[in-house]
Amino acid sequence: MAKSNLSFEQSMQRLDEIVRQLEKGEAPLDESLALFEEGTALIAACGKMLDSAEQKVVMLKKGENGEPAEVPFEGGE
Repeated sequence: MAKSNLSFEQSMQRLDEIVRQLEKGEAPLDESLALFEEGTALIAACGKMLDSAEQKVVMLKKGENGEPAEVPFEGGE
């Protein structure tokens, strides 16, 4: 089961490990199901962390008059 105290980065690293194990296809069915369940829990936790971070970014943006203004995040690679 996913640990709730993992950071976003730790969760992503664990997800990567789970994907690699499942892609190998060597685990028995019950172990594969447990890995899948852990992975879905980690995805949900990561989604919540990202939502929280996005809300903080929106709150920190200020408009021209100094009032908070919701500005779309324009992240790029």
